Amino acid sequence: MTSAAAALLILVATALPAAAQTSPAKPKSAAATPAPPAVQTPLDTAKAMTQAERQAIQSDLAWVGKYNGLINGEANDRMVAAIQAFQKDRRGKPTGVLNPQEREQLTQAAKKLQTNVGWKLVGDAATGMRTGLPAKLVPQQTSDANGTRWSSQSGAVQVTLTRSKQADLTTAKIAEQQRAQPADRKVTYSTVKPDFFVLSGTQGTSNFYLRGQVRGNEVRMLTILYDQASKAAMEPVVIAMSSAFNPFPSGAQAVGPPPRKSVEYATGIVVSSAGDIVTDRQVIDGCQSIVIAGHGNADRIALDKEHDLALLRIYGAHGLTPLALGSAATAAGIELTGIADPQNQGGGAAVSSVPASATPVGSNGELALSPAPGLGFSGAAARDASGKFAGMVQLKPVLVAGPAPATPAAQAVLVPAATVRHFLAAQRVESNGTTGDAKAAVVRVICVRK
Repeated sequence: MTSAAAALLILVATALPAAAQTSPAKPKSAAATPAPPAVQTPLDTAKAMTQAERQAIQSDLAWVGKYNGLINGEANDRMVAAIQAFQKDRRGKPTGVLNPQEREQLTQAAKKLQTNVGWKLVGDAATGMRTGLPAKLVPQQTSDANGTRWSSQSGAVQVTLTRSKQADLTTAKIAEQQRAQPADRKVTYSTVKPDFFVLSGTQGTSNFYLRGQVRGNEVRMLTILYDQASKAAMEPVVIAMSSAFNPFPSGAQAVGPPPRKSVEYATGIVVSSAGDIVTDRQVIDGCQSIVIAGHGNADRIALDKEHDLALLRIYGAHGLTPLALGSAATAAGIELTGIADPQNQGGGAAVSSVPASATPVGSNGELALSPAPGLGFSGAAARDASGKFAGMVQLKPVLVAGPAPATPAAQAVLVPAATVRHFLAAQRVESNGTTGDAKAAVVRVICVRK
């Protein structure tokens, strides 16, 4: 087609009335074609989760080297892309949405890496700051007037918390000072905001990461230094530490974990007619008094810190129905029986049962439960499809990097029946239960801390 002809066609098209350029309208009597249903995207699925669930996924993805961003529980495309990368590595379909099996695989992969470095959240009394720490990599700790330092035996890995006060303090001013010291520091990345700044790069033959925050006339900083030999292990640690860093924590978080509830509810399993009850050790930690609803106060008889088991006893109790602990239970298709927190059942104390699946986790025989039951089910009884005792439920907070969500995520684990039986045998408790009815054999445990 010649250029003149093409120009003519354009001219004609633009000159035609608008009605002549549109396709004929369908008769009014023709039925309108319904719009196809909207397809839920991976980002939509992420937005439907709780903030705690998203934060736990981000934290785990960071640990396996797939997520490089702020671990704050916000739904974003970076999180979806990280999930897809994880799925591709596992030779799965990169849907951007984790199925239950993939979620468990991610949890275990991250947990293994955390265990390898000794990951924990610490509050530093010397500086008033809070951060995550790879305790196994930096076992040596020193403190002075300027701050606190953790280091490896050789000094190849160092973590330092420092704080200082200056007049007319700005993040730009502090960032510029940190760029220039020490002299062998070379900054390859920087971001400076009104209240915080981040610098990273090399320092001699090592790598460094620095995050600082300003409040008033005070700056508080986290500095991480690690050599090339430690780079593979430290890269996910640096991301986790950056998100976990809280330079100006409030209240009890400044020196340790948040305080436990003043009144906490759990479930106990009656294991003997003499008044012996087994429950979750963590739930009764720090209790001034322990009450078994409907029966009165209970005494602590024994604790197993390795498996977080506690043996309680109520004296002179009547009407208890011990559960048959049996043997040879299977972990497949189990049912959890417990008493949910009063807030979860309108102030009630009803016993309820929920289904769950279990998969092995860790090296101590624990089994991860999915889905996790609600609050109050710590200490609940689990039975297999044939009604045999499978173990005791524990709810544990998920250890994640980043700011603590309003509702922390919980991981449910099952202490196997054999572990419970061994604990009771060590305490010379004669388990004489004959009933297989878990609803008749569980009681509410109330911990009062004030």
